[in-house]
Amino acid sequence: MAVDTEEARRTAGVPARRWLVIAGVAAAVAVAVYLLAVCTATGQALENAALRGADQADAAESAQAWRALDEITVYSLAAATLVIALTGALRRRWDLAVAAVGVIVLGQVVVQVLKRFVLVRPALVPVTGDFAGNSLPSGHTTVAMTVLFAAVIVAPYRWRGAVMLVVLPWAVGIGQYTLTAKWHRLSDTLAADVLALALAALASWWLARRGAVRPYEGKRRVGRVVIGSLAVVAALAGLTLGGILWGVPLAREGLTGADEWVIHLGAGSFASAGSIVAALVFLLSWRRLAT
Repeated sequence: MAVDTEEARRTAGVPARRWLVIAGVAAAVAVAVYLLAVCTATGQALENAALRGADQADAAESAQAWRALDEITVYSLAAATLVIALTGALRRRWDLAVAAVGVIVLGQVVVQVLKRFVLVRPALVPVTGDFAGNSLPSGHTTVAMTVLFAAVIVAPYRWRGAVMLVVLPWAVGIGQYTLTAKWHRLSDTLAADVLALALAALASWWLARRGAVRPYEGKRRVGRVVIGSLAVVAALAGLTLGGILWGVPLAREGLTGADEWVIHLGAGSFASAGSIVAALVFLLSWRRLAT
């Protein structure tokens, strides 16, 4: 939808540069994750230990992870994309629909190209079978995070907190499930988080440049503050727990002597925290801004 002159004047004060900064930092983090986790022997050995530790997961937990991941199909992704596009259409905001759907579609294009044709996994430590090939970034995590970000973009301001409350736990769970099911490593999930964030930030920048973003002048919504605070607490708890689960055994026994189950649990904590942090960064970038 074209923005008229009066609306353009009202939105002129919304800074778009913030989203370019977020996109640049997120892309840099993705590169750092790849270099540290994939291109070093220590990174590969640590993540392989976490993979082996997943073998000790409870059978019911593993089955739950597989079921959740199996629900992400071409059809379910198409359905989610259609709902998001229809939300933009019902709001008569085709610009929001294009931006939100673009995040989801480009997310898969970028991830699949990187994983299949660009990034490689050098043979730095002994490994065989399916784990020898490159698996970074995670396609399933990218689906979950881009759907989350797209929903935030297209939702009206008053519903944004509810969207986070409903979709964020699912998105975080998908990232962790990829580790439990041994479909991906921690670095695959973290790279997917920040790549999805980068694309969502670029979409937000495009909307702001069009004058489609305006300052929100209404009252602060207490529910959203509570949701955000809980997310911050969860992120800090995940980072702290992951640091303990990795730091203590690695400091005492080294990587070769550490319990692989504990290393796996630490990876899961970091995966959850990474998804929450990415979501919080994006939500904060839209603080007091509406469409």
